Amino acid sequence: MIIDKALINSFVKTTERAAYGASNFKGKNDKIAADQAAVDEMRRELNTINMKGKIVIGEGELDEAPMLYINEEIGTKIGEE
Repeated sequence: MIIDKALINSFVKTTERAAYGASNFKGKNDKIAADQAAVDEMRRELNTINMKGKIVIGEGELDEAPMLYINEEIGTKIGEE
């Protein structure tokens, strides 16, 4: 399977947005808020990508962290699975 360059760029942008969200909490000693901000940005960005995606590895269920959850559907529901 060949992954479209635009899709790769969308994932890079998602990572950048998550890092930016967490960066607002640098030095504030609030890991939960930083995690939540990163996840909120990540989820928002992933849901703009034209794909039918599903999270297959998630941390949220394991430690009740603010994370993407296993089997959570992401993307616009248009395009590749």
